[in-house]
Amino acid sequence: MTSPIQITEKAAQQIKNLLARQSGAEALRLSVKTTGCSGNSYKMEYIQPGEDISKDERFEHAGAAIYIPKIYSWMLFGMTIDYITDELGNSRFDFINPNETGRCGCGESFQVKKPD
Repeated sequence: MTSPIQITEKAAQQIKNLLARQSGAEALRLSVKTTGCSGNSYKMEYIQPGEDISKDERFEHAGAAIYIPKIYSWMLFGMTIDYITDELGNSRFDFINPNETGRCGCGESFQVKKPD
């Protein structure tokens, strides 16, 4: 069975790199915050030892784990998390989310329509 969240090899390697440099962090959490001109944006943060992860789903690929709060799963399931370098040399995580129904002009925030 395919995981509902895909993590590419490049994203997995970057997750491992970030965790290796962040003392004490155990994993990364991807959540959604309400902000921006389209309403939602992706937020990544470190999970520290002892932090409650009981309300998160764990997804793993190539030894890299990412946690997603279950409350946002309907917005994020089916997405692919990649790590890219654009034509200007800027590197970043890239979220390819089939649930998005729109994005703002700058690409920083997105919209989703709640399923019926």
